[in-house]
Amino acid sequence: MDIFNSEEQERVSHAIGLAEANTSGEIRVCVEHYCKQDALERATECFHELGMHKTNQRSGVLIYLSVDDHKFAIIGDHGIHTKVEPDFWDSTKEKMLTHFKSADLISGLVAGIQCAGEKLQILFPKAHDDINELPNDIVFMNRNKQ
Repeated sequence: MDIFNSEEQERVSHAIGLAEANTSGEIRVCVEHYCKQDALERATECFHELGMHKTNQRSGVLIYLSVDDHKFAIIGDHGIHTKVEPDFWDSTKEKMLTHFKSADLISGLVAGIQCAGEKLQILFPKAHDDINELPNDIVFMNRNKQ
C-alpha cells in the first residue's frame, strides 16, 4: 500500500519488537485509507479479522488508523482491558494525537506502541517460554471508499 514507505514501516515494526521484548503481550498496527464507520467499531472488526483474540493470555493490543478519514482507535483484548486503569486508552490516544496533529503519523503510532508496551510489560511480563504469537509488521487493509 502507498501509505508509508519502507523506512517508515520498518520504524513501526521495530517499535513493536522493542515494545514486545519484555512482555508476553502482542501489539499490532492496522492501517487503511478509509473508514466508513466509527473507528472503534472498525478496530474491533480488524482485531477479530487478525485473530488477535486468540492470543494465549488475551493480551493483544491493536492500534487502528484510517489515514484519509483522520480516524484512529486503540483497543485491547479482555486480558489487558480488564486490568488497565479506566483512562489508559484515552491517555494513550492523547499522546498519539499530539503527533497526528503535526502530521507525524509514524511518531504517533510509535508513541501508542510504546505506551501499550510499557503497560503490557507491567501486566504481562515476558515468560521464559514466550513466543511471538503475531507478526510485528503493519497490516494494511484494502477497503474501497464506496
